[in-house]
Amino acid sequence: MDALSGWLFRPVPLRRIAVLRVVAYLFVPVDVLLTTPWVSAHAHVPTSLHSPLLVERLLHLPAPGPWVLVLQWVLIAAALAAATGRLPRLLGTAVALLYLEWMVVAFSYGKVDHDRVGYLVLLAALATVGRRSGEDAAGWAVQVTALAVVATYFLSAFAKLRFGGLGWVDGATLTRAVVRRGTPLSTPLLDHAWVLHVFQYVLIAVELLVSPLLLVAFRWRPLLVAAFYGFHLMTFLTISIVFLPHCVALLALLPLERLRLPALREPVPA
Repeated sequence: MDALSGWLFRPVPLRRIAVLRVVAYLFVPVDVLLTTPWVSAHAHVPTSLHSPLLVERLLHLPAPGPWVLVLQWVLIAAALAAATGRLPRLLGTAVALLYLEWMVVAFSYGKVDHDRVGYLVLLAALATVGRRSGEDAAGWAVQVTALAVVATYFLSAFAKLRFGGLGWVDGATLTRAVVRRGTPLSTPLLDHAWVLHVFQYVLIAVELLVSPLLLVAFRWRPLLVAAFYGFHLMTFLTISIVFLPHCVALLALLPLERLRLPALREPVPA
């Protein structure tokens, strides 16, 4: 238990939390207005198409309606206010809850994107670090985000094998993806399908075996995070899929405290 507690509350400079607040909260309006603007359209979708998620059923949340447009702008306003670093727990909690509801609205029609898990946990974790919290509280926020990031990779591989079986790895999964969403960089690989076939094995191995190293290999974390960013960049360049919220959550594992951002409101050590 001492080892687990030492790992979970491994001290992290409070400045990293300050930088993360700026990046994580400023990403909210980018996501709401630019990367997933279609969520607001659910305000006008017939409720007969609504398929409530478990969290909606447990909390008896209302079906999306015109109020979604109010949620959109309240969320953006709260995120911009939280990015200033003022009232970190109050505004952070507001952003975490509002964005969770935004995601419920987004994915209550039969599809849930797994790239949101780490970002949702990051928003929730940031709200736990107050103006006078210690570096152990900052470490807890980073470590639980790391757990969510690794779970996203590991459980993604588990889901591939659970629903696709060995056929996902040994079939033409990526070939089909390139046919559907190929780019000038990946389309020529259709003439060398063995490359895509091999990469399917590499992908599963990375998600199952390499991603857990992010939890324990602290000295190598920056290098591992850089490698995963390279993986996401390659995914975008080859099959036009990008996991922006997940990439924001990955930032928590980097030594952001080394950045010198002007007018940064930092927590005061306890």
